[in-house]
Amino acid sequence: MEHILEKADSFIVRDRTVRMRSVTNDAHAIELCQAGNRMAYGFLVERYKKRAYYCALGIVRSHEAALDLSQDAFVRAFRAIKRFDPTKKFFTWYYQILHNLCLNFIRDQKRHARSFSEVDEISHLPDERQDASGLAEQNELKKALWEAMDDLKPNEREIIVLKDFQDMSYKDIADLLEIPIGTVMSRLFNARKALKAELERTYL
Repeated sequence: MEHILEKADSFIVRDRTVRMRSVTNDAHAIELCQAGNRMAYGFLVERYKKRAYYCALGIVRSHEAALDLSQDAFVRAFRAIKRFDPTKKFFTWYYQILHNLCLNFIRDQKRHARSFSEVDEISHLPDERQDASGLAEQNELKKALWEAMDDLKPNEREIIVLKDFQDMSYKDIADLLEIPIGTVMSRLFNARKALKAELERTYL
């Protein structure tokens, strides 16, 4: 968090913990930020940095790029915070910045993106009670899943990550992507269908 704040603007971090603990919610943090309290932004970073990272990872498929892009989006959001409409949700506004950065990354640096199958951070740890054959089967299926995710289009990976990984509601996804709920549902249906087809092709 300090790295993001220091990158956003050069200033000495003092009493960071005290100031962050005084922030009670997003609206309070935004109010303080817009009044010139830079440290209040740390509350928003801490609250949303993990979700931001996984959302970026779902689009760009690269651990390093997801970290860089989510941090860059926080920096850009910080610099534009005074233009933020406090009646809106912060993460919805922030996600538009992140989404655009991710799409630009895909357009400009496709060759540098790593596959899902190389990213250990999104893999769940196996159940210790499973036997060796069960673990082998689970690992094989997991590998096939990430490889299938690699073959999806960016918007297909994105919608699956938002709904099935982040467990967001249709309304929240509609707000994030600025599309109707019906479009969310149809896009998710098509993305799951494409993922199933890829899994059947590579695993079954």
